[in-house]
Amino acid sequence: MQRLKKLADSRVRVVDDQGRSYARGGRKTSQASVWLSEGSGNIMVNKMSHDLYFRQLDHRVHILEPFCVTNTLGKFDVKALVRGGGLSGQAGAVRHGISRAIQLFDPSLRLPLRRGGYLTRDPRIVERKKPGRAKARRGFQWVKR
Repeated sequence: MQRLKKLADSRVRVVDDQGRSYARGGRKTSQASVWLSEGSGNIMVNKMSHDLYFRQLDHRVHILEPFCVTNTLGKFDVKALVRGGGLSGQAGAVRHGISRAIQLFDPSLRLPLRRGGYLTRDPRIVERKKPGRAKARRGFQWVKR
């Protein structure tokens, strides 16, 4: 615990000349580029409001989790470009990118994000289909006669 606090103190703030922090996030086959700046809580995904891009409530909640954990909801504007995969993977990629950008913007917020597991890239991807099988693991239907 002491070591983690020491590490958090030694990290420096990483922002560009416009005061934005940039990070990339990934989930399944989706990749997201995220720019985070101080603002009023406006979140844009692929030049659309996140409410319009992610119509399902659980996807929108998934994106906002890093802000809830760090008590910064409504304090940052987010601009994200995401490609690849489906909506669930894209929401996960944006969440991962937001988490990384928050900890670059304010290194003191790294510890709650790390404890919640938001900075870890989820390594689970779709298993490939094998020859001689119907899917990755499912065999073909067996006929006795």
